[in-house]
Amino acid sequence: MSISFDELIRLGADADVSGWDFAWLDGRATEERPPWGYARQLSDRLGTASASLDIQTGGGEVLAEATRFPPTAVATESWPPNIARATARLHPRGVVVVADPDEPPLPFAEAAFDLVTSRHPATIWWDEIARVLTPGGTYFAQHVGPASVFELIEFFLGPQPAARRGRRPDDEVAAAEAAGLEIVDPETARLRIEIRDVAAVVYLLRKVIWWVPGFTVEGYIERLRDLHALIESEGPFIAHSTRHLIEARRV
Repeated sequence: MSISFDELIRLGADADVSGWDFAWLDGRATEERPPWGYARQLSDRLGTASASLDIQTGGGEVLAEATRFPPTAVATESWPPNIARATARLHPRGVVVVADPDEPPLPFAEAAFDLVTSRHPATIWWDEIARVLTPGGTYFAQHVGPASVFELIEFFLGPQPAARRGRRPDDEVAAAEAAGLEIVDPETARLRIEIRDVAAVVYLLRKVIWWVPGFTVEGYIERLRDLHALIESEGPFIAHSTRHLIEARRV
């Protein structure tokens, strides 16, 4: 028996969207994973660092997968519900969580860390990353690439030609180099997403708030109804995420 549109909307609207764990989507949406294994590589690098900083850590979910941490380990986060989750998850592992608004400057001294990391940062302040890295230190991150999930975003907002130009790897390489960082062999991936019901859409747009800024169920109810009908008639809604793996060293 299929679930009604109204019930699916209620499920998506009532779901807890704090933290950066997408387990609620199990059975409702899938996304291919990049081939490089960011969490594993992150864990390896943390095991050999002396002082690390994870920027925009979310609820600390990815960072907490590491098997060990350096003697000094810090993470920043801006959203209060995520700060609480990250603190509960990471403090027992010896990682200090610092509330930070994701605006420069980072609240740390120059050359404080030999490893700075981030997974899917919303903003990237290259000058600040370079400033807090030790000479020879490394920034290692997985970034969201250009036009990621734009099939879904443009379903709600219409064509976004200017926004499609953002987050290009070559632009990020140029910005990193201008800040005094040296890029080491960036990798890119385009990954298939399948969204199986409108509850998953509501959950995603409530959680990833920059996809459709100002999203509310009430404000987009007719477009949600259209998407529900499309999924019911044609099957899962297909979108594609883009990712790139960045390693940059302070010269």
